[in-house]
Amino acid sequence: MRWLALLALLISGTVFAPHVAAQPTETATIDHVVAVTSRWLQVYVRSPAMAGIVHIDLLLPADTTSPHPTVYLLEGIDSARPDQNDWTAQGGAVDFFADKDVNVVLPVGGAGSFYTDWQRPDPLRGRQQWETLLTRELPPLLDTRFHGNGVDAIVGISMGAQAAMMLAERSGDLYRAVSALSGCFDSGDTLGKAELRYIIATDGSDPDNMWGPATDPDWLAHDVLAHASQLTGKSLYIYAATGFPGVHENSATPNLPDAVLEGGAIEFGARLCTEALQRRLGELGIPATYDLAPAGTHSWPYWRDQLSAEWPVLAAALGR
Repeated sequence: MRWLALLALLISGTVFAPHVAAQPTETATIDHVVAVTSRWLQVYVRSPAMAGIVHIDLLLPADTTSPHPTVYLLEGIDSARPDQNDWTAQGGAVDFFADKDVNVVLPVGGAGSFYTDWQRPDPLRGRQQWETLLTRELPPLLDTRFHGNGVDAIVGISMGAQAAMMLAERSGDLYRAVSALSGCFDSGDTLGKAELRYIIATDGSDPDNMWGPATDPDWLAHDVLAHASQLTGKSLYIYAATGFPGVHENSATPNLPDAVLEGGAIEFGARLCTEALQRRLGELGIPATYDLAPAGTHSWPYWRDQLSAEWPVLAAALGR
């Protein structure tokens, strides 16, 4: 079953090496904008890196005349839908950020991409160059058009949590703050690599297209633990629960058995991975704010709660 593969991936170990995405030779442009509301825009970006048009949801602050920071929100491997970022569909982002003086960038369509630059185009996913898009193309484009001030933070859940840490390590001082919720942070050891490759394959893609064959050093180069020193100086917020049923598992929970069994097992794996990251950061003397909850599953109600829990850390780093 797929959730077992996800659990195995979460429990497995990996190492990550810093790398800077290639500077695109062409400049990304905005193709067109569709207003969902006056403060929720669908921005369609013509991306040279992705060789096409990419849908980006953008939440604007009430005051759009003065410069303000930007928060990037990344999804998980199963939650990334093709037409909407699940932070707006299930994560409560629209309501939460309604009174926050920040732009919120929500990339759409990143399911199974790990928000990384794939070595080769994939028959299923096409050209995947998310790291270059997110760290090189979007920041200057969106800051210029929508009054960003160049002060950024990045948040991710599950697959997106790994990606948030990975991108923060590989992009210098781009992000002042990083929040990783229910993630795993390794990709370089034998087990972690094997399980990650299996998950990519079960999604219908060729894992060799992402970071090359299993012997390619690019797998080690994307291991967060190996390059955790690159997080020095950033404000970090890190969350994982135990997988035990919590306040959001009750008679009103949709698909309660799946939420408890599958969501619990995956979150248990995320907890082990998060504790490994905690140990690594402790060895390096890098401070972080941790919420290691005694109960909770791998599900949106808990990540929705984390928006308010993590906000003080993000706000302080963003000057808000």
